[in-house]
Amino acid sequence: MDETTHKDETDAAAVPSAQADEAPNSPDIDASAIPPDEVERLSQDIVAALKTVYDPEIPADIYELGLIYKVDIDDSRHVNIDMTLTAPGCPVAGEMPIWVENAVASVQGVSGATATMVFDPPWTPERMSDEAKVAIGWW
Repeated sequence: MDETTHKDETDAAAVPSAQADEAPNSPDIDASAIPPDEVERLSQDIVAALKTVYDPEIPADIYELGLIYKVDIDDSRHVNIDMTLTAPGCPVAGEMPIWVENAVASVQGVSGATATMVFDPPWTPERMSDEAKVAIGWW
């Protein structure tokens, strides 16, 4: 991930992430009123949970595909996720947000999760990590 941020409602301060060199267009992870070390643990565990969700048509997880745009952890530890699809007409468009919510809600310390589908900016293959490119045979 490029960075993990910890912010209150008026200000954001960057907290370096241990996964800084993963996906080239990793989501911002925001949190408020949670200690930085707990934000880091939650961030790592949320990313691990996201990596358990796979696009059924592509042999790569949604995180490495670059489908996760934003992860926000609020004061009550509810996680809000902005995500997209590789194509708006994806046959699992109605199901995938539920898979994401279930995966993230299972993380210890998370009180719940809501995934919102967004299409701006549109997904492009440049969002994929090298791992995803290898998985689908682009390397």
